Amino acid sequence: MVDREGIERAAGAIIQAIGEDPAREGLIETPRRIAEMYSELFEGLDQDPREALQVAFTDERHEEMVILKDIPFYSLCEHHFLPFHGVAHIGYIPDRAVVGVSKLARAVEILARRPQLQERLTTQIADAIMEAVKAQGVGVVVEAEHLCMTMRGIKKPGSLVITSANRGLFRRNMATRQEFLTLIGYQGRVTS
Repeated sequence: MVDREGIERAAGAIIQAIGEDPAREGLIETPRRIAEMYSELFEGLDQDPREALQVAFTDERHEEMVILKDIPFYSLCEHHFLPFHGVAHIGYIPDRAVVGVSKLARAVEILARRPQLQERLTTQIADAIMEAVKAQGVGVVVEAEHLCMTMRGIKKPGSLVITSANRGLFRRNMATRQEFLTLIGYQGRVTS
């Protein structure tokens, strides 16, 4: 549970520490707004993505790859608390049940709404699906732009970080992994 009062006090202290007047009209409500925003941005800390993935359809005997691609997400880098945003692509091969595709997107949302590293986010998505869905295999690719790299520091807007995680058949079978990458559009994406 987020401590909104604590966030308000800390935000007020930061406003004052940067040399601004916390009593200035435009800043009076800013600590409250920041506390509300952090409550929303970090709501995933109190949620388990595996619970979102529990709604499955066991009557379906589909044993071929299922892909949900271009799932938009927003998260905060745990190093600077600046946003990183992008898309996640998920593929899995069911064993005995298929999960509602909206549940895959919900798992991404839950895991993104925490102080995160993109590498950890990618791994957590794959592990949650593998565990909760009992899939034969899972593949996850995450592409994101990090504001800690584009608006400060090295300042390289448009740079994308791409991470992947493969579990089960996606890790053991190159043809399965290649099919997934082809279907999410990674063939021919490299430019010279």
